[in-house]
Amino acid sequence: MESKFTGGLLGLIGISILQFLICFITLGIAAPWAVCIKERWIARHTVIDGRVLCFDGTGFQLFGNYIKWFLLTLITFGIYGLWMSIKMKQWIVKHTHHV
Repeated sequence: MESKFTGGLLGLIGISILQFLICFITLGIAAPWAVCIKERWIARHTVIDGRVLCFDGTGFQLFGNYIKWFLLTLITFGIYGLWMSIKMKQWIVKHTHHV
């Protein structure tokens, strides 16, 4: 089976501009929704073993995790922050499936 990425540079630039505008206009509050938009685009353009991926995470779900991760980082005086990128990647992979 074939695996490939079908996204193009213009699409990535467009998604990145949209992501920036969403974060800028909302002062970062809507960042989880911007992340989900980009992950949905990446999944939609990723083919693994001939099957397209689907990302089903929502900004609301991710916003709840952001709050939890932020509070854990405060409580642990920043130490939990070292795990945040791993937690984010785990969340993204958990919500990415084959169609």
